[in-house]
Amino acid sequence: MNIDFYVFQFINGFAGRWDWLDDLGVFFAHYFEYVLIVGVFLFLFKNFKKYRAIGLMLSEFVSSIILSRFVFTEIIRFIWHKPRPFVENNVNQLLYHANSAAFPSGHAAFYFALSATVYFYNKKAGFLFFYGTFLICLGRVFCGIHWPLDILAGAMVGIFSAWLINRLVA
Repeated sequence: MNIDFYVFQFINGFAGRWDWLDDLGVFFAHYFEYVLIVGVFLFLFKNFKKYRAIGLMLSEFVSSIILSRFVFTEIIRFIWHKPRPFVENNVNQLLYHANSAAFPSGHAAFYFALSATVYFYNKKAGFLFFYGTFLICLGRVFCGIHWPLDILAGAMVGIFSAWLINRLVA
């Protein structure tokens, strides 16, 4: 067996034990992403005077998210189809998800690109966004939707995409 399986089994093994933990895992895996999206808009409008080129910053957000989630992630999924954990294993699945390719995680690519873009403009806020993104991704492993390496690959795709767009724009 591989380390991806063992780490998944460890994290997902806590699912189904306590209702409060299951609810917390589902909240982070499915609903907390909306908190981050609202957080980005609050970040943009709170710092409106500080970042006069808010249109440029917003275009950087959108470009890095599109590049990471809808270009790089889909190209990788087209080349290498990796099934989700619930397809081949007996897992504690807390959320329904379609049987689509899992590698790399689209959620991880999307939210790590978003977090990295915030980080390039404001390091403190960026760390908060990275922390929130980590909780979303941990929740997706906990709920049985992704393997840990799916998350790691999605994080790398997202951060690289944000970095690339930032370098092209700057």
